[in-house]
Amino acid sequence: MPESAPLIPQKLADVGPPTPRDRLMPGALRVEKLVLQVAGKGLVNIEKLSLDPRSVTVVMGPNGAGKSLFLRLVHGLIPPTSGWISWGEVARGDATRSTQAMVFQKPVLLRRSVAANIDFVLRHRTGSKAERRALRDELLTRVGLAGQSEQPARLLSGGEQQRLALARALATRPKVLLLDEATASLDPASVQMIEQIVLTASAEQTKVIFVTHDMGQARRLADDVAFLHHGKLAEHCPAAQFFTNPISEAAKAYLAGRIVL
Repeated sequence: MPESAPLIPQKLADVGPPTPRDRLMPGALRVEKLVLQVAGKGLVNIEKLSLDPRSVTVVMGPNGAGKSLFLRLVHGLIPPTSGWISWGEVARGDATRSTQAMVFQKPVLLRRSVAANIDFVLRHRTGSKAERRALRDELLTRVGLAGQSEQPARLLSGGEQQRLALARALATRPKVLLLDEATASLDPASVQMIEQIVLTASAEQTKVIFVTHDMGQARRLADDVAFLHHGKLAEHCPAAQFFTNPISEAAKAYLAGRIVL
């Protein structure tokens, strides 16, 4: 992809009046006694965790720590074996899931044009067709794909596909944005653009929960870090504290580049 000028943070235009979904503002994420077992094996076991509704929370940990499973549990893609997940006083369910959007490591795109992928999400939005088209064009500009709107989405590069997936997620005007290794294996230019988009979304009061293995990325994005080890919450603290003075031995080993058993 040719190098382009840095994206200018923009606030997405509203289309139509607020809906009941728009007025449902999530409070802090609260997790209590969250357990996920599969075939008798414990994969997630988090006693208690509370995340601020406005920060960028980065979830870190070694492979197999339960990071992606935690994101899927929070989003409602898989049910927990037991435990409690809520946003403020609202238990996780259809009402909270409708305020969230999730971007996976491997983007899942429709076999349509770049623009049509966004149109598919916006089709149920209120407002005129012209207003929805304007919002679509604004989103594509925001992720650097305005000049490729008529190109088949499947022909985009890996970084471009991920940016399209992120634009599609933002089209829902999520209160919570969940990202699971969203920049893994992407070129540096795409990583930089996606990070800038994420920071802009956070500045617009979207809660971000970002799973990453990239230490540099975590330092650039995180307000706070939740560190998982063997499915348990080993540590949760402000990012500055985590990177300079972690408490858990597992986090200390991880940050030092040692093998975490």
